[in-house]
Amino acid sequence: MTETWLAAAVRTVPPESTQQALGYPSLFLLVLIGALVPVVPTGALVSSAAVVAFHQTAPFSMALVFVTASLAAFLGDMALYWLGRRGMKSKNGSRWLEAIRSRAPEDRLTQAQEKLAEHGVAVLVLSRMVPAGRIPVMLACLMAKWPLRRFARGNLPACLAWAVTYQLIGILGGSLFDEPWEGVVAAIVLTVAVSAAPSVWRRVRGTTTKAKA
Repeated sequence: MTETWLAAAVRTVPPESTQQALGYPSLFLLVLIGALVPVVPTGALVSSAAVVAFHQTAPFSMALVFVTASLAAFLGDMALYWLGRRGMKSKNGSRWLEAIRSRAPEDRLTQAQEKLAEHGVAVLVLSRMVPAGRIPVMLACLMAKWPLRRFARGNLPACLAWAVTYQLIGILGGSLFDEPWEGVVAAIVLTVAVSAAPSVWRRVRGTTTKAKA
């Protein structure tokens, strides 16, 4: 009975062509939305897609995941920055600008402004890799009145590095297990661990500093 059920389940798995036809547009749309509304865990999405691509036989699956994720992240960031610039120029601001400001605590914004003044475009690359670091740096760029073209020059390598990093996490998860779903779970756990590590480290340092004081 169990064997019959498993066989039926295997037969219902869509072929690779169907998975790709649905998967890449879905990945693009979700990463794009995640860039505009930074509540979607886009890193986990990219890692999960990389796991699925790792287990596929199509020759360019991994490359397509990379191109899809990096392009969607870049376009989403550019759209959000453009909307933020419109809000900065408007006397009444905009809801998009307010959304950016609400996700940039004062201490993070001050730190981002200092780093931006010291290192310029390079800060954008690091901000994409640090959890909750992208929005404060983007707001710092807006307040520094960076033109769209200058922001794009820094944002492009940032999105490429971000896509590569989370894709490598997915490849690691996929290589550890034979079944794709197991690799997806492992990739999500690794992504959450990587995302949480900086926050945990800051809390540990803060606690240590208070204890010494």
